[in-house]
Formats: sequence, structure tokens, C-alpha cells
Amino acid sequence: MTKVPELSIFFPFWNEEKNIVSVVEKAIEVAPKVAEKWEILMIDDGSSDRTLEIARELEKKHKNLRAISHMPNRGYGAALREGFANSRFDLVVFNDGDGQFDFSEVNKFIDKIDDSDIVIGFRKKRFDHPFRHILMNLLKIWDFIFFGFYFKDIDCGFKFFRKSALDKIFPLRSEGAMITTEILAKAKKAKLKIEQVEVSHFPRKYGDQSGGNARVILRAIIETFKVWHSIRKV
Repeated sequence: MTKVPELSIFFPFWNEEKNIVSVVEKAIEVAPKVAEKWEILMIDDGSSDRTLEIARELEKKHKNLRAISHMPNRGYGAALREGFANSRFDLVVFNDGDGQFDFSEVNKFIDKIDDSDIVIGFRKKRFDHPFRHILMNLLKIWDFIFFGFYFKDIDCGFKFFRKSALDKIFPLRSEGAMITTEILAKAKKAKLKIEQVEVSHFPRKYGDQSGGNARVILRAIIETFKVWHSIRKV
């Protein structure tokens, strides 16, 4: 694996008490193989289970780990914003905290970051509810209509950034699922170079997905119009 000088890694967690240990321990194993200096941020999005308690325990055991939490639960976008804001190094990667990705595939992103500003994953085969496949395809159409871009897998929870690229798309305002659309729309506006890499996807072992419920979808629609309006003003 190619080593980078430094890397900030973060995971958003919401009620992932059964997944957090395995997800973080896998990252601890991989991080020193791909970076000379590294940190792992565990972002707790107002969990109501033991996720934060476990994160605090992991933080005590490993000097490279930091637990960050906000209350109450605010949404996926808010968790990503916390991760970006608290990442200290020049390269930043986030990976969803539900155990559905193999963090060792971060080397695919590292191989492409020299020639790009942002590298985003796309799932070779999705292992989630068919309704979410429908939502993903609708999101592609929705984002093309509103923002004029097309990517293979807009909401894939495995993305890699240069800190300089993040500086060009800040501030991010979405609190919910449309955070990924906002990131890509602002990156397009800033003429940043975005590469795509194929990643593996695995069935969720524990916990429930929330991305397909009506409240999340309604919030995403509202946030789309806010993002569209903010980009038009610039």
C-alpha cells in the first residue's frame, strides 16, 4: 500500500453500538499501513444507545482516536460536517459507520488523490433494500435536473478529500442526507476534479437503515432547494 504523510479518518455513528468496535478496530489496523501520521474521529450523532459510551472507551485505549458528539440527533449531514470541521490533516477520508464498507480499500482512493481534489466511491453491487436502489436512481435524476451533474453512486458513504478542496466548498449547510449532493454541487461549481473508484459493499449485520423513511426523504427535498438557492446566489 502507498503511504501518505498524514490522514484524517472519520466515521459518522448513530445508534451503532453493535458495529462501532469492529469498524474502528479495522481502521486502526489499516491506518498505519497507509499513513505516516493519522487520526480516527468517531462522530456520534446524538445516539440513544451505548455508541458514545463505547467511543469514549475506545478513545481511552488508543491515542490516535477522538470521540466527538453532539446532542440531540441532527442527521447524517451534521455528522459529516463535524468530521470535516475537526479533521486536522491535509487528507481526509470518511466511511460510514455501519460496517458495510471495507476500509482497507482506502488504498484505491490514495492511488487517485494525487491527480484529483476529491475521490468518491461507487458500490460494485449494493446490498441493501430494493427501495434504496430506487431512491438512488431517483437521486441521480434529481441531481442532474437541479445541479447538472451525474455520478455513478452519489450517496456512497466512502469519500476522500484534499483539505484544500474542502476549503473551497465550505461552508456546508445540509444537516441531512443531501449533504453528499451539496458537496458534489459545490465541487462542480468550484471546478474541482472528482475521480470515482469502485468499492465493495456488504449487507448490514446489525441495526437499521434510516435513509429511506418518509421524514428523511422530505428533509432531503427541502434541503435540495436550499442548496440550489445558495449556489445560485454565489
